[in-house]
Amino acid sequence: MDVTEKRYLELLSRSFPTAAKASAEIINLSAILNLPKGTEFFASDIHGEYEAFSHILRNGSGSIRLKIDDVFGDELSKEEKRSLATLIYYPREKMELVLSQVDDPEAWYGVMVPRLVAVCKRAARKYTRSRVRKALPKDFAYIIEELMTENRHGVDKQAYYAAIIDAVIRTDRGGALIEALCQLIQRLAIDHLHIVGDIYDRGPYPHIIMDTLMEYHSLDIQWGNHDIVWMGAALGQRGCIAHVVRNCARYGNLSILEDAYGINILPLASFALDAYRDDPCIAFGLKGNPDLSPQELEMNVKIQKAMAIIQFKVEGKLIDENPDFGLEDRKLLDKIDYERGTVMLDGVEYELTDNVFPTVDPADPYRLTPEEEDVVQRLEQAFAGCEKLQRHMRFFLEAGSLYKVYNGSLLFHACVPLNADGSLKEVDVFGRTYKGRALYDAMERWVRAGFFDPDPDMRKRGRDLMWYLWLGEGSPLFAKSKMATFELYLIADKAARKEVKNAFYSYLDDEAVLAGIFEDFGLDPDASRIVCGHVPVKVKDGEDPVKCNGRVLTIDGGFSKAYQPTTGIAGYTLISNSYGFVLAAHEPLESMRAAVMNELDIHSSRRVVERVEKRTLVADTDTGAVLKQQIADLELLLAAYRCGEIAESGK
Repeated sequence: MDVTEKRYLELLSRSFPTAAKASAEIINLSAILNLPKGTEFFASDIHGEYEAFSHILRNGSGSIRLKIDDVFGDELSKEEKRSLATLIYYPREKMELVLSQVDDPEAWYGVMVPRLVAVCKRAARKYTRSRVRKALPKDFAYIIEELMTENRHGVDKQAYYAAIIDAVIRTDRGGALIEALCQLIQRLAIDHLHIVGDIYDRGPYPHIIMDTLMEYHSLDIQWGNHDIVWMGAALGQRGCIAHVVRNCARYGNLSILEDAYGINILPLASFALDAYRDDPCIAFGLKGNPDLSPQELEMNVKIQKAMAIIQFKVEGKLIDENPDFGLEDRKLLDKIDYERGTVMLDGVEYELTDNVFPTVDPADPYRLTPEEEDVVQRLEQAFAGCEKLQRHMRFFLEAGSLYKVYNGSLLFHACVPLNADGSLKEVDVFGRTYKGRALYDAMERWVRAGFFDPDPDMRKRGRDLMWYLWLGEGSPLFAKSKMATFELYLIADKAARKEVKNAFYSYLDDEAVLAGIFEDFGLDPDASRIVCGHVPVKVKDGEDPVKCNGRVLTIDGGFSKAYQPTTGIAGYTLISNSYGFVLAAHEPLESMRAAVMNELDIHSSRRVVERVEKRTLVADTDTGAVLKQQIADLELLLAAYRCGEIAESGK
């Protein structure tokens, strides 16, 4: 035994000071290896749609209803099962409704508690008792553990268990116990959650989704382009701020800024209403038909235009400061003929759909007016000074990354940039070129530098890169030739608006190209898969989210209501359990209220996309690899105790 190994084992002995304790842990870990793997749950492109996302988390993408069927079979009617499922999903809301209608609340509690305990036992079946114990709600840990260890067919403790339930009800804690049981079932249904990008933009409640995720027991996040732009905005990056505010106005969601994050937009609103007071802003209609009053609608339209013009101006400066980004062709304000109302783009002259630019000086089009500069400075301060926003973005850094390798799955939001021939595309990042995994790693280092680097110049570079990740051709989060914001607003010709997808999307069924990607990320091409989102799957047109015989799973199915007409569904979730992979396609959720009042669940069609021949155990997972190494280390410690190289200290 060399000095380093002995030093390591001595440190390990502090946790396991005797041979008996080391042996006990080896036995425990060896047993865990032979349990079925926990259920992984994948979702992407949630885009602020809290109610739909929350419902799918609560029902485990339909898995909880399957557990109810397993437990009760024909013992309960369809109506009873539906009512029980709704109670599990929304315990507090459902109890309030039920208890206002029943004559004997205690009798209802007496029926529901045993049913919920039975579902709990089914959901806990693949976990160790220790693991379940750690998940138990603190106030009811002892009671629930006792109830879950009951033998339904035994008689020795029947009176004991009945007394527990009776005492809980008698002390007016029945509702709290039911809520605790329902939350435990929800937690046990999903072992680990993967969010494959884009929590923000379009929908109204990204902040509530973030609050929910911050309380979640086990998860990881792969940043999407709509997430990274909020991260940059939180740091005061002007290009990112302009996009964030413009997007909020475009979807009629300024309340996200005002109510959720306390960002004062009154100076911006005053400026926009004044600068564009006689301007109908005809090219800046809102998306998604938001429910706004005429006054609110006018304000959102004018703010949207004001921020679009500010965006074009600040981006012009950013492009000049970062020539390596290769975005010179995105500077278009200087290509406008303001007298004729046309713009020159790629050698073609187009007529503008809107030619009212009161804040643009044709001689110096990228200069902010004093009023615009004041607005931008106030927004910078508001974003950087918002404690809640900073807390959410720090959580992104803690739980998130640009990509993740997990149990043979390569998770990223959009793409691995490729050339037209399918080779890995080299991208310049501040004077050095990277491709594939190295590109992801380099860009993530710069993102984190934007938050934490002590050098102000490095922090600025990192923050500017976040803006590039939002819209740059070489960005693995954007994956298109250009972000045609200018063209979408101001040019009617669809040819000018076209955003060409990266070649990655042309090779999703090419096994050889995908094998190269897997190898670059250190994965086995024959046993790995890519899970990504970003590009909505047009299910209604017959597009299949499963590519290359299951090697690629594209799971953006349209959580965002604005994209549901395109996809034809209301989102995908992917479930990985010990039996394989199941893809669930969801129909729209009417509302949380309807779900509770009418016991409406989200209808989901489930499709098995991969079934394993042998049930996957913990031993077959990344966690299993860690446990095996721990066992190996403990066996070395045990051998050192037995031969006397390290002395036992805990006897």
